[in-house]
Amino acid sequence: MIVRIVKMSFHEENIPAFRENFELMKEKIRNAPGNRFLELYQDRNNPCIFFTYSYWDSDNDLENYRQSELFYDVWAFTKKLFNAKPEAWSVDKLVSLQ
Repeated sequence: MIVRIVKMSFHEENIPAFRENFELMKEKIRNAPGNRFLELYQDRNNPCIFFTYSYWDSDNDLENYRQSELFYDVWAFTKKLFNAKPEAWSVDKLVSLQ
């Protein structure tokens, strides 16, 4: 399993548009083949910074999503709203305490 973390920073006036679009697209993203989990977080100290956490079955599933029309649509809309370059990491979960 791959955990994908994406950090995005938005112009304050663009946050409502981002949130609205995320609400429209979240189920489609979550139901992409190989996606097992999707959450959105907002920084407590800087409300312009958001993170997505998603779990993918494999590198192949993540890459297929990144090459999909769905990703293109989501990213084409979202990237216009940024105030800084986004950052992304693909990581392996080592420990989980629940």
